[in-house]
Amino acid sequence: MKDFFRILRRFMPPYKKYLVSNVVFNILTAILNLFSFVLIIPILNILFKIDEKVYTFTEWNFQWNHWEWWKSFPDLIKSNFFWYISNLMEMHSASFALVVLGLFLVGMTFLKVGTMYLSFFTMIPIRTGVVRDIRNQIMHKITQLPLGFFSEERKGDIIARVSGDVNEIETSIMSSLDMLFKNPILIAIYLAGMFVISWKLTAFVFVFLPIAGYVMGEVGKTLKRKSLVGQTQWGYLMSQVEETLSGLRIIKAFNAEKKIRERFIKSNDTFRRTTNRIYRRQQLAHPMSELLGTATIAIVLWYGGSLILSANSSINASTFIYYLVIFYSLINPAKDLSKASYAIQKGLASMERIDKILLAESNIKDPAIPKTIALEKEIQYDNVWFKYQNEWVLKGIKLNIPKGRTVALVGQSGSGKSTLVDLLPRFYDVSEGRITIDGTDVREAALYDLRALMGNVNQEAILFNDTFFNNIAFGVDDATRKQVEEAARIANAHDFIMASEEGYDTTIGDRGSKLSGGQRQRLSIARAILKNPPILILDEATSALDTESERLVQQALENLMKNRTTIVIAHRLSTIRNADEICVMHGGEIVERGHHDELLLLNGYYKKLCDMQSF
Repeated sequence: MKDFFRILRRFMPPYKKYLVSNVVFNILTAILNLFSFVLIIPILNILFKIDEKVYTFTEWNFQWNHWEWWKSFPDLIKSNFFWYISNLMEMHSASFALVVLGLFLVGMTFLKVGTMYLSFFTMIPIRTGVVRDIRNQIMHKITQLPLGFFSEERKGDIIARVSGDVNEIETSIMSSLDMLFKNPILIAIYLAGMFVISWKLTAFVFVFLPIAGYVMGEVGKTLKRKSLVGQTQWGYLMSQVEETLSGLRIIKAFNAEKKIRERFIKSNDTFRRTTNRIYRRQQLAHPMSELLGTATIAIVLWYGGSLILSANSSINASTFIYYLVIFYSLINPAKDLSKASYAIQKGLASMERIDKILLAESNIKDPAIPKTIALEKEIQYDNVWFKYQNEWVLKGIKLNIPKGRTVALVGQSGSGKSTLVDLLPRFYDVSEGRITIDGTDVREAALYDLRALMGNVNQEAILFNDTFFNNIAFGVDDATRKQVEEAARIANAHDFIMASEEGYDTTIGDRGSKLSGGQRQRLSIARAILKNPPILILDEATSALDTESERLVQQALENLMKNRTTIVIAHRLSTIRNADEICVMHGGEIVERGHHDELLLLNGYYKKLCDMQSF
């Protein structure tokens, strides 16, 4: 339970007022419940004429500072209450006294259920609020963590943590909060009442409670281990679903539907077997607590009966029955507490998986005192080295990019082109060396200020299931319709947008699924035009397009590149002929650099790349 209370300390502070109210109402519920049960004694005494004792009324001489007065307080209440009932029977009849006791019982029950409802009422904002906060924190962390974190995680597994694991916390830990806060209060107050009635009997009961708690705890530990395995398998299942949806075109093209189905069925069966073991163990809570509770009641009946039958008994039959009613009422919260502990163990396994995201440390951080950054002169890569998983991806890169110049990076796949560009906006940090903008190391600037200088157009246009307007205005606050339309015109996108059903208010579908590749790319360019960044990064922006789309996109790119510092990654060498400098990369190094014609004369890597494309 230590992990559970650690979670409460993390997420509960905003809801302290609800928690305090819940505890207060639970205490009132338990006290009212205890006092409603006490009516059993006079009712039994009246019906079966068990108690022939004569009671007298005692004055309430309050003495707050005297322990003896507090010690005799329960006897004072009992004596005056029984005197009142006896007086009713003498003045009216036993039946009338039973009617008064019945009305009193109804009144006490009304108050009890009222406080019980209020305890549920104050728990609901805690349950829903904590789950909301966890989701918000996960989303905040996902947007904050560097790209390197997600390259080592399966996307489907992360989705499973945000959906399945958070839902598991809601259905296990959060749904158990009420039981966890209410039941210990009920148990404590019931035990206090039992001590007042008979400390000997209650001390006898306490011998068996630790044994039952130990058995429950051992079963709960194994449940947490199984639940962690089950949630991991659920994440793997979600990864397969995500991969299937993303690669459905390839799956069908290669007639691999059967293989994908068989792989999913196998994983799903494994998850089912694990889930069966978890649920079977979880269902042990009720029968086990039922068995232990019944055994304890049987022992209490034997011991309590022995006390009543003894010559100097301090407890009579009606009081013993009241004791048994309290004890039986204590068993239900004890059962609920055991169920809650089982559910919490299951939820803790999900929290452990979520914490892999929430507690992950980002190595891409803002400096304590960030410097202002702006491009007035040049971008410089100064002896940059970068290592990924113990393998050097970039080796001693030295590159100057003056303001307003276009530099193209070419080379085979895996030569380090994209990595070189990703270091500039600090998607990753250099291992050695530094990157500067006008002499300021990019690591010394705030991430927001640094990335505000840059606009990206990638090979795969990243679009959202939203309108044309919102996709173009993405990342630009307070963009007007006129500004968005102007950006779309420059990107050669205005005509096909206006040809859609609702113009700029048309939704483009998931990842722009309603659009062609060229249209998606032109939207991406329009977004970069609207941002109007001084530095432009083009990562193979035309490599996946047909000739007509490439012509329109290339024209849009030329409009975008005017008077900007541009870094272009390209496989199609025809698109970079006019670059101010072309850098040829091989094995993480710049092996050639110069203009197109100069590089051809070198008869090196660049010439080979050109010959291969010409062929």
